Amino acid sequence: MNPKVLISEEEIRSRVSELGAMISRDFAGRELTVVGVLNGSFMFMADLVRAIDLPLRCDFLGLSSYGSATESSGVVALTKDLSGPIEGRDILVVEDIVDTGLTLAYLQENLSTRHPRSVNVAALLSKPDRRKVEVSVDYLGFTIEDRFVVGYGLDFDGFFRNLPYIGLME
Repeated sequence: MNPKVLISEEEIRSRVSELGAMISRDFAGRELTVVGVLNGSFMFMADLVRAIDLPLRCDFLGLSSYGSATESSGVVALTKDLSGPIEGRDILVVEDIVDTGLTLAYLQENLSTRHPRSVNVAALLSKPDRRKVEVSVDYLGFTIEDRFVVGYGLDFDGFFRNLPYIGLME
């Protein structure tokens, strides 16, 4: 069973290209450290960094608040830390989806204690109806309704990450 297409591969490609151009413009003349939040952001991050025309480094953080459930547990666990210091650097956090905001709020607080020059956020998807805490997203791909989605890195119990589109689980 393949999930119903919500956002097509072509729509994603076009929007990622636009986001890359905005980020390139906003950080012109600066070096960027792009931090992907594992596991869901890996596809988005791979395409996004190719669309950014700047010198940049890539690193990853692992955070979990879902386990094998379809609802956030509200408890955020750090499962993989950055490979090096970020003090004085411009950081672009890459998230697959901003849902309750709890994970992103935790991450922004955690990163701020490491004294970066700046922390900005790029998220592929946002579900504002699910927010429990307000967080800011500087570069947003798409706003969606409160539906469970998979594909383009997002999963259901580890499956469907390889879909080239965002699909609805029914």
